[in-house]
Amino acid sequence: MKAMILAAGLGNRMRPLTLHTPKPLLEVGGKPLIVWHIEKLQKIGITEIIVNTAWLGEKLAAALGDGSQFGVNILWSHEGEGLETAGGIINALPLLGDQPFILVNGDVWTTMDFAPLLNVQLKDDLAHLILVENPEQHPQGDFTLANQKAYTFEQNMQGENLTFSGVSVIHPKMFENLENGKRPLAPLLKEAMQKEQVSASKLQGAWVDVGTPERLAALDLAIHSGKYA
Repeated sequence: MKAMILAAGLGNRMRPLTLHTPKPLLEVGGKPLIVWHIEKLQKIGITEIIVNTAWLGEKLAAALGDGSQFGVNILWSHEGEGLETAGGIINALPLLGDQPFILVNGDVWTTMDFAPLLNVQLKDDLAHLILVENPEQHPQGDFTLANQKAYTFEQNMQGENLTFSGVSVIHPKMFENLENGKRPLAPLLKEAMQKEQVSASKLQGAWVDVGTPERLAALDLAIHSGKYA
């Protein structure tokens, strides 16, 4: 199984920290955000990792290289101008192949064990999403979890409204016949949810959307103080 780490964002909310450093290279607990993900993936035997880049992508590539320092093989998908989430995946499909892959946002941090992702059986589904309790900055959530499936709010399912963690298993079939270009992922997910083709489960462990300098500093302090030991 392969994995893709999304690392092409501008990091506007993180400025001024991201004026000269791509967001995934910002450090918490003594190492870059993206390295936490790489090490967790390597630990469960994922050695082929695709990383997409746009803003300051050359700095990411210089810092991580071919991944050998982490015991993995990093394949780079350089976009120049960012293509958004789905656009970035479509651009990287030649590297990802035709089998389901793990997808991780480069700007989240979690203690979640990635090993259960290896056992996700999509069958007729196009995606499996890991959902989390709604954080303070996003109280309404993104989707409804009911009967191990994810639904849009418009479907009015009785269940738990939760937030997408940025961790998922995706089947390349979701992007069949879609052309390269800027394209967000959410509309594709919602379209699949309307057809009941998105399974979901709730994240076990801690999770932080590292979206602002304040949340970055708070997470760094929490890790150093042993909160997540």
